[in-house]
Amino acid sequence: MSARFDPIIGRYLRLDLGGRPQRLYVEEAGEGIPLLCLHTAGADGRQYRDLMLDERVTSQFRVIAFDMPWHGKSSPPEGWQDEEYRLSTDAYVGMILEISQALELDRPVVLGCSIGGRIVLQLAADHPEKFRGLIGAQGAAWQEPWYDTGWLHRPDVHGGEVCAALISGLIAPGGPEADRHETLWHYMQGGPGVFKGDLWFYRVDGDLRDAIARIDTGRCPLWLMAGEYDFSCRPEDMQATADAIPGCHSIVMERLGHFPMSENYGQFARSLIPVLEEIAGPAPAAHRAAAEHHQS
Repeated sequence: MSARFDPIIGRYLRLDLGGRPQRLYVEEAGEGIPLLCLHTAGADGRQYRDLMLDERVTSQFRVIAFDMPWHGKSSPPEGWQDEEYRLSTDAYVGMILEISQALELDRPVVLGCSIGGRIVLQLAADHPEKFRGLIGAQGAAWQEPWYDTGWLHRPDVHGGEVCAALISGLIAPGGPEADRHETLWHYMQGGPGVFKGDLWFYRVDGDLRDAIARIDTGRCPLWLMAGEYDFSCRPEDMQATADAIPGCHSIVMERLGHFPMSENYGQFARSLIPVLEEIAGPAPAAHRAAAEHHQS
């Protein structure tokens, strides 16, 4: 194989989040409509590598993925050693809005998975005018926790390996073996207590069952997606949330689990690309009128 660079640009963005200076690692590829991608709990933006290499997407979209503070190449803020990391709903929403503003994104599309798939519901409820479309993969308003987070940060347990063990069963069978193990490797590299801190949002602070009553899909279109093999956010969990939101689109993805963009991107693209093509097309009159009204 001859040496070559992937068409992905990685840079560090300095900004304040929640009043604290941060240095975030950001990757992007393509040009066009901004598509902001949110990684899963305990992982980082590498999960979207194959999406960034898909010319069907990058020919129409500027794909952007960032590592949240404490994740991937984004270090914790100064003073991290004196605190316990916990992701809250308010901090998560504020982070997305501030990064979007810092990058000067004009009504981006947001694609999130797992914790990212759930937070799009909060964005839809409280900030629909700021987005062109919202896509929640493995997203539902709530699921009862099935795991014990106490195992995720103990001195007598290898944190990375137990994180990978926890999520290994959430990957669908039959996908590319290399992609399965790369997805697990991302989890093995997580910082101490980071996966546990993200799951505080997912299992405690991020109960959005009341918030979804405020969602108006006439102001911003919303898609929810779930892999048929995911027992963490089951298709029926996703569907129950979608059914409670008038106008919400729902998609059950065959042969996929909890990490569709990294465990089997080719299969994920079968569901995602038609959604992106719909977003890239002429906006329905109702959405245009709503956007013009809320911008005036």
